[in-house]
Amino acid sequence: MTSVLVKGGIIVTMDPHRRILSDHSIFIEDGKFRAIGKTSDIMRDWKAQEVIDASGGIAMPGLICSHTHLYGMLLRGATLDIAPPSDFTQILQRIWWPVDESLTLDDAYASALVGCLEFLKTGTTTFADTYSGPNSIDGVLDMIAKAVDEVGIRGLIAFEATERHSRQEGERGVQENVRFARRIGKEQGSKVKPLFSLHASFTVTDELIQSVRGLASELAVPVTIHTSEGLGDLQHNMVRYGKRTVERLRDVGLLAPDVVLAHCVHVNGSELDIVAVSGAKVAHNPMSNMLNAVGTAPVRDMLRRGIRVGLGNDGYIFDGFENIRAAYLIHRVMSRDPNAIDAYSVLEMATITGAELYGLAKELGSIEVGKKADLIVIKPDVLPTPLNSDSVVGHLINSIDGDDVRTTIVDGRIVMRDRTVLTADEKIAQRKAQEAAAGLWERLRTARPQVDVI
Repeated sequence: MTSVLVKGGIIVTMDPHRRILSDHSIFIEDGKFRAIGKTSDIMRDWKAQEVIDASGGIAMPGLICSHTHLYGMLLRGATLDIAPPSDFTQILQRIWWPVDESLTLDDAYASALVGCLEFLKTGTTTFADTYSGPNSIDGVLDMIAKAVDEVGIRGLIAFEATERHSRQEGERGVQENVRFARRIGKEQGSKVKPLFSLHASFTVTDELIQSVRGLASELAVPVTIHTSEGLGDLQHNMVRYGKRTVERLRDVGLLAPDVVLAHCVHVNGSELDIVAVSGAKVAHNPMSNMLNAVGTAPVRDMLRRGIRVGLGNDGYIFDGFENIRAAYLIHRVMSRDPNAIDAYSVLEMATITGAELYGLAKELGSIEVGKKADLIVIKPDVLPTPLNSDSVVGHLINSIDGDDVRTTIVDGRIVMRDRTVLTADEKIAQRKAQEAAAGLWERLRTARPQVDVI
């Protein structure tokens, strides 16, 4: 495997001491960080086959997206002939559930390919994705994994099991996850990992939740579920079970340290106490929550309780730096407190804490000797103020965009250099995605709202 030297720049390590290093360099070999030290020492002691000059820029861990839907790429710019939704439940019924019904295996592959490329180009090297398509279940995770491997980044992928139509539909979704988990566990070299996904508690029975809980423990695979994203989830559980959403998830036995709750917008303090005690974690999706007008997750209260919170995009904006900025700002607005959340906390959500959510913090999320070498080099096109160890976090939060990412390294392999992708063909990927989107949009012209609920 090629050895790589990342020379100079400001290194934002995200290590346990949160060190920010100037006049340092990084040596990568056999897919791992082998040495971090003064540039003069590294240049003297280590010889690399490839040299990346980060001078005048920033080197930091690749971003981690804790929750996404890659197939959401195919809905960008779509004009749908539907009655305008007035709340989140109608958004699901009139937009997302008809989309789910219309998806094909080819759509899954095309959207994953172009989604992974956008992640790569904007600095995200690891993501957690859930796919939802009741008419394209069998073998779909193989199609998504193929795209991830072609692009060369890391992904945890799952089929989003739901019982909106029938118990059998839910079981088929679970079995696709089981099949894929068993297959991928036998493969060497894939950067794809399995994940179990349940859509949301208002579309699954207790029996399905318990089934997934048992399988996840048996196969040592993490679980994710949408949790009180909209009021419909909370209302369903209150009316049907007499419990709030997190209370039901606790009582049915789901909650544990290997569970990631996506959103958690409509949760109260008692529910957050339950999450904290269980060790479950949260994927925060501020830009999607704004888009769907569901509200803002009480992240400050989560952090105060020691709940680990990662940052996701929910299939909306794939530029991780836009999501970082949104998370930094939205809690100030919600609380009317300019000190609501500090910059470093948000940066942690997008890196080391994102790795913690899925049990990957010993391997990913920071620049430390022995960890897997996932790294991005950022060189802003416009930098009107000094970049140094004191200003770098402020620049990452307030100034940097994904387009400023110049080089992306995953597992010690340079997958993008000077904005040129060295793995998949971008033009082919875009053509496939555009063709898939055109077909999907045409099918959606005759799609009807889906109002099935369990």
